[in-house]
Amino acid sequence: MLPKTDLHVHFQGSVRVSTLRELAAAQGTELPPGLDGDRYVWNDFFDFLTQYGLVSRAVADPAGHRRVALEICEDQAGQGVRYAEVTLSIVGQALRTDDWHGPVAAALDGFDEGFDRFGTRCRLVLDHPRGFPIEYAERLLDVALAFRDRGVVALGLAGPEAQSGADLGPVFRRAIDEGLHSVPHAGEAVGPESIREAVEILGAERIGHGFRILEDADLTADVRDRGIPLEVCPTSNVVLGNVASLEEHPLPRLLEAGLVVTLNSDDPAMFASPVAGEYEAARRFFGLSDAQLADLARAGVRASYADDETKADMEHGIDDWLIGPEEGPT
Repeated sequence: MLPKTDLHVHFQGSVRVSTLRELAAAQGTELPPGLDGDRYVWNDFFDFLTQYGLVSRAVADPAGHRRVALEICEDQAGQGVRYAEVTLSIVGQALRTDDWHGPVAAALDGFDEGFDRFGTRCRLVLDHPRGFPIEYAERLLDVALAFRDRGVVALGLAGPEAQSGADLGPVFRRAIDEGLHSVPHAGEAVGPESIREAVEILGAERIGHGFRILEDADLTADVRDRGIPLEVCPTSNVVLGNVASLEEHPLPRLLEAGLVVTLNSDDPAMFASPVAGEYEAARRFFGLSDAQLADLARAGVRASYADDETKADMEHGIDDWLIGPEEGPT
């Protein structure tokens, strides 16, 4: 199987439905109303966020976080993912429980066990929700820094992009200065202006989604010249109504524009979008060759914050897959 990264994947969006049902029953919390069997439905992005929040409420204690982290490693390993950077949202729950450290420590413990058992290394991105006060972002950064040496690699920004994150510039700059990375969402539901803000004010080193960059030729050239990677998630963009269909997704045009494109799952349990399926979709809908799929996988490795040894091993594995297609599917 083609060795892959998954650089844009959400912790809560990766919770198995069977696990969610068990955790919600144990915590006495409401299941997302859009959960129909093992699939989700929603009316719009804000309805999706509401249901995402209910998943977060079910994964309420350290034991739940450790269990989900372990299962993420197992599920990612089954997709050929050898390295993932998983975004964990803790602010809402921390405000309810006043426990900012327990979920992070438990998730990292689960990732360590998952690496030992399944061979997939997972790291954490902690994300701040747009519209929340800056003091929560500052506290989140303190937590991220406390776990920097255990596996937190970056600070993210999520939520409705119509709400500016410009006031968070000092927080993200401090994160970079103190050894973390800046990986905000931008250019998904809102146009290039959110990407420009992320790059110029938040110091973005990767852009979560970013596919609407093509609406601004100057910005496209700037991001290309800086080599800032995009974390592209085609199925997610279609499921949330930001792109009409996979056939119309701009991924091929992003590649043609010379941008660094990585391929990712986003919320695989909620969108039925495991990363191996995203590679298969890229072959089916965009006509990408084995060599082009290998290039996407290499871009993910190089855009990651994995250590040099992990990167080298993965690139060797990609080369082996490319010269020996009998090695397995994408």
